[in-house]
Amino acid sequence: MRMLLKVQMDTAASNEAIRQGRLLKVMEGALEELRPEAAYFTVEDGCRTGYLFFDLSDPTRMPKISEPFFMEMGAKVHYSPVMNPEDLRKGLSAITPS
Repeated sequence: MRMLLKVQMDTAASNEAIRQGRLLKVMEGALEELRPEAAYFTVEDGCRTGYLFFDLSDPTRMPKISEPFFMEMGAKVHYSPVMNPEDLRKGLSAITPS
């Protein structure tokens, strides 16, 4: 299933991770693990935030994906199932009008 992983990093913890060279390593590890179809990085609510769109074929992978962000950056992690335009067309075409 296509998922959006939103990672919102604690500022103090991510500052320290940058100083120690860990933030880039964690991000590169996540990108290697997830092989996202898209990844974007920005600031939201005053925090460093990443959005990664990837295929989650097995939900048991969630701890392995999430824990580095929790442990290294004190991050808030959120998963949301998402659709691309093709998925939306397919889903809407399955609805029978009443």
